[in-house]
Amino acid sequence: MSHGIKRVALLFAGGPAPGANAVISTCAISCIRNGIEVVGIRYGYSNLMEYSPSTPLVEGLHYKNLTEVSLRRTRSKEGIIIGTARANPGKQITSPDHLSDPEKSAPLKRVYDALRSIGVDALVSIGGDDTLKTANKLKMYQDRLPADMKRMPIVHVPKTIDNDYMGIDFTFGYFTAVETLGTEIRNLHADAEAARAYFVVESMGRSAGWLAYGAAISGEANMVLSVEDMTGEYLTPDSTPKRKVMDIDKVVGKIVRMMRHRQEKEGKEYGVVVLAEGLAEFLSDDVLKDVPRDDHGHISVANVDLGKMFAKRIMAEFAKQTGLKRKVTGLQLGYECRCARPHAFDVMLGSQLGVGAYRALCEEKLNGAMVSVSGQLDLHFVPFEQLVDPQTLVTVVRFIKHNSDFHKLARFLESSSGE
Repeated sequence: MSHGIKRVALLFAGGPAPGANAVISTCAISCIRNGIEVVGIRYGYSNLMEYSPSTPLVEGLHYKNLTEVSLRRTRSKEGIIIGTARANPGKQITSPDHLSDPEKSAPLKRVYDALRSIGVDALVSIGGDDTLKTANKLKMYQDRLPADMKRMPIVHVPKTIDNDYMGIDFTFGYFTAVETLGTEIRNLHADAEAARAYFVVESMGRSAGWLAYGAAISGEANMVLSVEDMTGEYLTPDSTPKRKVMDIDKVVGKIVRMMRHRQEKEGKEYGVVVLAEGLAEFLSDDVLKDVPRDDHGHISVANVDLGKMFAKRIMAEFAKQTGLKRKVTGLQLGYECRCARPHAFDVMLGSQLGVGAYRALCEEKLNGAMVSVSGQLDLHFVPFEQLVDPQTLVTVVRFIKHNSDFHKLARFLESSSGE
């Protein structure tokens, strides 16, 4: 007990991911078997942000005590046994100076006070890059506390089906999500062939194209496009390095060329095209002006409906070029994969990351570090300082490298456009 930790809190925030319960279960069991109590904070930061001494946290409602009995056979279970939310206590903190502002840092203070009110000594944060930013801000908030106040060390476990995380090769849930979406795409392909039609699938993935590419490769889609492909002629002349705007007509033209090549050279009048939802950020300001954003500043892609938008344009352009009608249907995929039963690899990866969180806190005695693996699930720990910009407090998205072998794989496997 030289680490001085008697009670650990586990908190999951952001969108679900298959394998979440493997992380929670193995981290909790590791702590319990070494004499440490574990509480699971229910629904992310949402309850903690509403805390006040007059409205204390209630066991069973705001948090739950995790035991070996309650965690039995949960590693492969769907969903998240402690729930999740997108509440962001660091929303108003956009520079280190803001941490000294009592008003802007008030939500972080409530989170700190709430955790201390139930005797928490350390926090394991599980979530995406936004949750990593929050963990870093909470650590920095504590660094500024008076010397006689308790500091709770924080370690973070990276989570996202998007797989766009710096500091780790693959995130838990990614491969289960890819397989789930790949199965959907294969089903759509059979539907398209039967009806001589096309589907334009908008895949989750937010900023980068990892999920769209993986799903397209495993589902044998005919073309996949993501933000990494928006270069050169596919950008409008008024694009800037900070604000790239897609030339929709050029992108539609590329898809139609593929459709014509399949029909005229291969006799195939059907297919599936996958678009990464992150392409919505490349639409013009006029298109996005009325689209709402969440607490982290991300557009609500569901309100854009990229798949249907492109489907209409593709159908019209195909008819214009060929004089033929071709049914093109747009749809969104992603929610169905977030709580799917995790595959073996994601259970193993999640389990190792959960054990790694315990080791980081109690064996390595770390604070402000992300748990990672490489090779054959070899654990290592990445300091927050290597992942978060010290001035802006934002993380860096890991995109697919243009012309990398992974990028080339998708290009090699997709249908030819005759170019």
